[in-house]
Amino acid sequence: MTEIAPGLHSLGQRMGGRVHAFLIVEDDGLTLIDTLFDTDGHRVLDAVAALGRGPQDLKRIVLSHAHRSHLGGLATLKAASGATVYAHESEADIIAGERKAQGVTLKPMRPFLTYLPTYPLQLGLTLGIGKHAPCVVDQPLHDGDRLGSLEVLHAPGHSPGHLAFWWPERRALIAGDAIATWPAFDAGWYAFNLNENQHRESIHRMADLEPDVLGVGHGDPATLDVAERVRALAI
Repeated sequence: MTEIAPGLHSLGQRMGGRVHAFLIVEDDGLTLIDTLFDTDGHRVLDAVAALGRGPQDLKRIVLSHAHRSHLGGLATLKAASGATVYAHESEADIIAGERKAQGVTLKPMRPFLTYLPTYPLQLGLTLGIGKHAPCVVDQPLHDGDRLGSLEVLHAPGHSPGHLAFWWPERRALIAGDAIATWPAFDAGWYAFNLNENQHRESIHRMADLEPDVLGVGHGDPATLDVAERVRALAI
């Protein structure tokens, strides 16, 4: 676990495409954005313990979108903490296990060697391999909502209900899968983006924020030249 801004902690693992989640320390407890790939939630619970907290201090679990890599620990963490689960309403039924996430193209991304490590995830999403344990979404989130320190951004394109989160006091952007830093710094994994026009608009909106800190769903956070690097993606 790494503190990338005061009160904002990044935790990740190799499985799920170098997937990352984020813990935010609020006055009334902890907010978790995404839940990593593990189904037992042990990495998240270890991070909570490292902050001197217990599972009951996890008050909010917020989901950027309904893809398996980000939902792995959800059901376990909900049961352990009793936290309120939040997501965009258009993906709540996927999270609850009532329908499968929309598949993506099977065509490999280019440059092929760079994006070869992502192909098993691309294949898994399309074929529905590796389902998550279902969990009910307690409250929907919409563009402009405020959740503790975070402003909610509806950032569709990667998926219809994809969300990003902006912490204005820290100038920190949690971009979900709209931006990736692994295996390359890019506007997400383009084979996974379901609507390119929407995705482009979402990237432009993020660039306009001029963030100093960037957390992403796949790859390490960025803290250097972030505004310039995100702006370059919007060209």
